[in-house]
Amino acid sequence: MEESDFNKLSRLCRISCTEEEKRKFSRSIEDILIYVEQLQEVDTEGVPPCLTVLETLTAQLREDVPEEPLSRDLFLANAPSHVGGMVRVPPVFKQQ
Repeated sequence: MEESDFNKLSRLCRISCTEEEKRKFSRSIEDILIYVEQLQEVDTEGVPPCLTVLETLTAQLREDVPEEPLSRDLFLANAPSHVGGMVRVPPVFKQQ
């Protein structure tokens, strides 16, 4: 994995890594990508899609019970950045 690709990925994930962690994670990501390439070679023609490992597995969802919402201050305390009572997010579109 190119260092620039790793830097972009770590920025998007909002994680910081030491140089040793960068080398370690880059190798792990490369191993994962090699494995995914191997999976692409498997002939799946005629094999029905499998959405779960166990057909009997069902999602364990809790009952949807209305509760009091978080206060604005508590909500904003969990945001990495905020301004004027709103969560600040990176721009999605860059101006040219």
